[in-house]
Amino acid sequence: MDVNGKYEVVIGLEVHAQLQTQSKLFSGDSASFGAEPNTHISPITLGHPGTLPKTNKKAVEYAIMMGLVCHCEIERFNYFARKNYFYPDLPKGYQVSQHTTPICKGGWVFIKTKDAEKKVQLNRIHLEEDAGKSIHDADEDYTCIDLNRAGVPLIEIVTEPDMHSAEEAFQYVTEIRKLVRWIGVCDGNMEEGSLRCDANVSIRLKGETALGTKVEVKNLNSIRNVKKAIEYEIERMIAMVEKGETIIQQTRSFNADNDTTFAIRDKEEANDYRYFPEPDLTPFRLSEEFITGIQAKLPALPNELFEKYKLLGLNEYDAQQMCDEKATAAYFEQAISYSKNYKAIVNWMTGPLRQILNERGISFNELSITPKTLAGLVAIIEEGKVNFSVASLKILPVLLQSPAKEPLQVANELNLLQVSESADIENWVNEVLAKMPEKVVEYKKGKKGLIGLFVGEIKKVSKGKADPKAATQLLEEKLK
Repeated sequence: MDVNGKYEVVIGLEVHAQLQTQSKLFSGDSASFGAEPNTHISPITLGHPGTLPKTNKKAVEYAIMMGLVCHCEIERFNYFARKNYFYPDLPKGYQVSQHTTPICKGGWVFIKTKDAEKKVQLNRIHLEEDAGKSIHDADEDYTCIDLNRAGVPLIEIVTEPDMHSAEEAFQYVTEIRKLVRWIGVCDGNMEEGSLRCDANVSIRLKGETALGTKVEVKNLNSIRNVKKAIEYEIERMIAMVEKGETIIQQTRSFNADNDTTFAIRDKEEANDYRYFPEPDLTPFRLSEEFITGIQAKLPALPNELFEKYKLLGLNEYDAQQMCDEKATAAYFEQAISYSKNYKAIVNWMTGPLRQILNERGISFNELSITPKTLAGLVAIIEEGKVNFSVASLKILPVLLQSPAKEPLQVANELNLLQVSESADIENWVNEVLAKMPEKVVEYKKGKKGLIGLFVGEIKKVSKGKADPKAATQLLEEKLK
């Protein structure tokens, strides 16, 4: 309900990404997911008196990596602060976060929607520790607390109020998840909570510059839910304003069963978290060498590869397919180092190989057929030794079972090499034409499309060994 374009939607997102470090942000406790409750804890995680935290260097590196790929300014002088608030699964009674000095400032993330392209402006990316987890359905009378997640390193990626539709927000979170996976700082698994999103949504009359009263929808755990929650909030707020009701600043949650949101609490003013510098952690200064060393190790990013693949002659759809996932791009990069038939490589990867991946639930980096072997398959088709159908239906299954074999070797073993000698092809052509005299008459009367039928029959009688080009040429000569 936009009431004829009367309102403008303003959206800002906060995305929390759990960093894929082996240990927590300030202790040596394991940061891995899925262990028995309260087994990845220690006096440091629990904040016992006399314990001293120590900053995880790898978490700092990962935060800088994300800042660099998001075009942020990297803060050279950093320190952590205590953010004081009561939360049942926050064991210390405060969270260690960054306040006045986020490690990454500004920046932007490029997105594409159906209608346009834009750079979503970022406010900051900062480091902080995660809280534990409250479990409400394990005991009938009590809420249970699992502190395994407490202290796991997070980056919080905060946008400016720079998006104006649920579609833009959807594409932004899609791009963030793609980026964190691409550079290897987070697995992006929203179902396990390693990527979570809070959406701040407000509306205003078109042409106004002041922001409207916002609501915050917390802990959206799928990209679909981000879109659905924002769509619902837009409809709800416009309906309220149209009825003359006042929008209240609230924190809300999303009900995925019916795609609605509901109020958790009202927010009259900003909370006073009483930030002050964390006294048990020394500030840290980042050297230019440290930052440039991280920059040098970053992989080529999806947008760079997209432009590269278009220059190779791929259309936009194929280029996008090849850089949708890092494993796909890496496989394609290796394959095209052996073959310059880029389109054929794409066709194999999006066709027969993709089907295998889907059936087995694996990625290209887990496929037994190497990029070199794929290039070999493309080569024997290019050389006219086999056709695509024979290669995909007969040679490919053997290569899956015996990945050390060469495609040409398999074709020889199975006696699949195409015959282009005129004597053999002439025999097959004569056999097919003799079998289909009525079709020959139709062809001679002008139904030239029947040539495909004849070629298909020749493939059958030759068991795929007839070279289609040679067969077509001979057919046309005989049918004149």
